[in-house]
Amino acid sequence: QVQLVESGGGLVQTGGSLSLSCAASGRTFSTYAMGWFRQAPGKEREVVATITWRGGNAYYLDSVKGRFTISGDNAKNTVYLQMNSLKPEDTAVYYCAARPNQYQIAYTNWGRGTQVTVSS
Repeated sequence: QVQLVESGGGLVQTGGSLSLSCAASGRTFSTYAMGWFRQAPGKEREVVATITWRGGNAYYLDSVKGRFTISGDNAKNTVYLQMNSLKPEDTAVYYCAARPNQYQIAYTNWGRGTQVTVSS
């Protein structure tokens, strides 16, 4: 099992920045990709960004393109999400998750989340 722990959330003003970290432990060698998801109260969970461990191919939610950057350091088994120019609509609990393999889209290993709050 892959265990994930998010950190770096907090309260920030509109236009500010935060950097989230996701430390992975356990059987990380077989992980195909990592992703950042978020869920705001009353809203569905949505994927924010994903990255493959091999090649570092990244995907971003349209609304965060140009503002967020996902990166990974496989030597440290850590995935980051740099968030700039934050907006109130970015307020949510942010989760990191692991996609076990390239043959199934499902992310099956999840962290407990970290709260990001952007004030108006």
